[in-house]
Amino acid sequence: MKIFLKMKKIITALVFTALYGTVFGQTALQPFSLSEVRLLAGPFKQAQETDKKYILSLDADRLLAPYLREAGLKPKAASYGNWENTGLDGHIGGHYLSALSLMYAATGDTKVKERIDYMIAELDKCQRQNGDGYLAGIPGGKEIWKEIKAGNIKSSSFSLNGKWVPLYNIHKIYAGLYDAYAVAGNAKAKQMLIKLTDWCIDVVSNLSDQQVQELLKSEHGGLNEVFAHVYAITGNQKYLKLAKRFSDQSILNPLLKNTDALNGLHANTQIPKVIGFEQIALLDKDPAWADAAAFFWKTVVEHRTVAIGGNSVREHFHPANDFSSMTESREGPETCNSYNMLKLTKELFLAAPSNTYLDYYERTLYNHILSSQRPDGGFVYFTPMRPGHYRTYSNPQESFWCCVGSGLENHGKYGELIYAHRANDVFVNLFIPSTLNWKEKGIQLTQQTLFPDAEQTTIKLQLKSKQRFALHFRQPAWVEQGKMTVLVNGKKVMTKSDANGYASIDRTWNTGDVVNISLPMHTTTEFMPDGSDWVAFMRGPIVLAAEIDTLNQPNLTADGSRMGHIASGALFPISEAPLVTGPKNTLANEITLTDKKSLTFSAQNAIYQPRYKTLKMVPFYTLAEKRYVVYFPYSSEQALPERAKAIKLAEEEKMKIEQKTVDLVNPGEQQPESDHNFKGEQTDNGTYQERHFRNGKAWFSYVLKNKDLAGNKLSLTYFGKEKDKNFTILINGTKIENVKLDGSKGNVFYTQEYQIPKALLKAELEVKFVADQGSAIANIYEVRLVR
Repeated sequence: MKIFLKMKKIITALVFTALYGTVFGQTALQPFSLSEVRLLAGPFKQAQETDKKYILSLDADRLLAPYLREAGLKPKAASYGNWENTGLDGHIGGHYLSALSLMYAATGDTKVKERIDYMIAELDKCQRQNGDGYLAGIPGGKEIWKEIKAGNIKSSSFSLNGKWVPLYNIHKIYAGLYDAYAVAGNAKAKQMLIKLTDWCIDVVSNLSDQQVQELLKSEHGGLNEVFAHVYAITGNQKYLKLAKRFSDQSILNPLLKNTDALNGLHANTQIPKVIGFEQIALLDKDPAWADAAAFFWKTVVEHRTVAIGGNSVREHFHPANDFSSMTESREGPETCNSYNMLKLTKELFLAAPSNTYLDYYERTLYNHILSSQRPDGGFVYFTPMRPGHYRTYSNPQESFWCCVGSGLENHGKYGELIYAHRANDVFVNLFIPSTLNWKEKGIQLTQQTLFPDAEQTTIKLQLKSKQRFALHFRQPAWVEQGKMTVLVNGKKVMTKSDANGYASIDRTWNTGDVVNISLPMHTTTEFMPDGSDWVAFMRGPIVLAAEIDTLNQPNLTADGSRMGHIASGALFPISEAPLVTGPKNTLANEITLTDKKSLTFSAQNAIYQPRYKTLKMVPFYTLAEKRYVVYFPYSSEQALPERAKAIKLAEEEKMKIEQKTVDLVNPGEQQPESDHNFKGEQTDNGTYQERHFRNGKAWFSYVLKNKDLAGNKLSLTYFGKEKDKNFTILINGTKIENVKLDGSKGNVFYTQEYQIPKALLKAELEVKFVADQGSAIANIYEVRLVR
């Protein structure tokens, strides 16, 4: 075991030095490895233990089944269901390998290491059986790679040659192999990773750069990032070249010009690409690509992010100047987005340290990532910002969404950025109870804190011998200027502040020295980034939320269906949500602390309706299985009657539509289409006036769920000026309407209903749109099955 740990430490040092050693000169920081940091009792340790228990409860053979099957070997167990046997087979296996690696490094648990070794051994059998370095669980994957190698490429946002995002899928096993080597120290994983990367080089060897860019229209995760990692661990330029070839120019080029062209794009498709841009910049010493990554981060965080640190609605970037969909939708920020934004934040921070990066990192870690796991297990896909809605949690043995994969990883790496170092200096970035063991320097540090329930942290030093170094403490933006105090061995000391937001003490330290840092918090308001009248309340970095009620929803825990991740229970009418009022500049003062130990607040002085005066506000990350309010509708006292009336009128119309709806598809959006078994030929998607659509020259179809046969009409949304589009609508193969659009409806979006004959009503309805000869299917913006 000692030899293994020593080898792991050497591997980690080599990887970190390759990335951060000299690229940005003396300002860059180096992270500590996860194995050098251990969490102590607190909410993060509790979440880590919950995750570890779940990781070990999963059946490795079921996760390996797709890999064995595709290699022509007999699986030892049936594969899991849900996304694991409906086209994305094997993606969780890759995430699982990463999660095991992170959890082993974070805990040293030998049971976790045994699982890593077993996974690698079984995957090695598959790779050797394939014979060419290939390794994946993609159903029928070998055939599509032959087609692609021959230049036969059929690529769209969520499919490639008829398969569900195979590049995204295979990225997960690439990342898993890299983590097994770089994080957990498994040398066999490195050789397997190199073989798999060489296989990819062969697949695209005869393709032009333009053809590779065509491939990249399909979601592909962070392939450019992992290829950059392969370059870092081998030094072979061919892998850096591959990383650059797999960098999506349609995203990179606007960022190089500091242009935000993100409206309407699938958010989590883009973020991993940018992580790759940053990795390539670090290794290739390319400041332009580094600036592009930093600009992406800045525009997303400053203009597209809500209080909890998350972004996107229905997985897509909505217009930065219109957050109305954020407060209306069940499908708020996706957890995978924040998982990847934190990866990007970490890399940007280490390369160019700034308090700004850590303020975002801390906020998102507490308010989105920590809150995305139920205390007794289960992960969240969407975290709605709609007031009065709730979250659905994954079923441990049935739900295998993307956010389950990233969720497995999230709670095993809380220690990755609590501390960092430069030369002999230690940087304390986050206030999380933990220990740091920097064996190389003979420094052990223990941080004890109840933060955020207590506004201070204590650091104790244990040294092999007294030594001089600087201890740097982050000065968070949420601590008012001059309010943070530092004591060393009970005596107040002066600290030196730097431009990056740190206070430091440079002195000779002795074993037993104790540093106390005060972290006084105050309450602030945060309005939606578009300036609209929706407000959240924060205490320091902690988002406060009000519990509306406890829940007994049918899908509080998801079932195994394709859309089980959506909190599909009844919407709470926005017109009935608690509304806050008062002068904006003093509104935060109306939120009063009632219990300091549990960080509980009263909002009675700010809330307008008498029935909500007793609402308590608590840290959002402590709420589970409840309807909640994070963003409150706001009005000044003068505009109150008008604001209340406007909310009620808008909500009545929306609730009327909601109550009529049996099933809904948002055409052109990745997950809604995938959830409804989208198929088609010669069809395309796009956005017009910030709304997604799908059209086509041949046909496309969806399968709608018609629970209790309640739906008997099809409602479609068109744009009024669109004309000369003729197409047929079929239900389960039977024509119900021939549509001819003449552009006479004007410059507006409108809906048209079509009656479905009673004889055609079934529990599942295939809705098919077929273009007439010589014509095309119009842009369709919404497909609803209604009562």
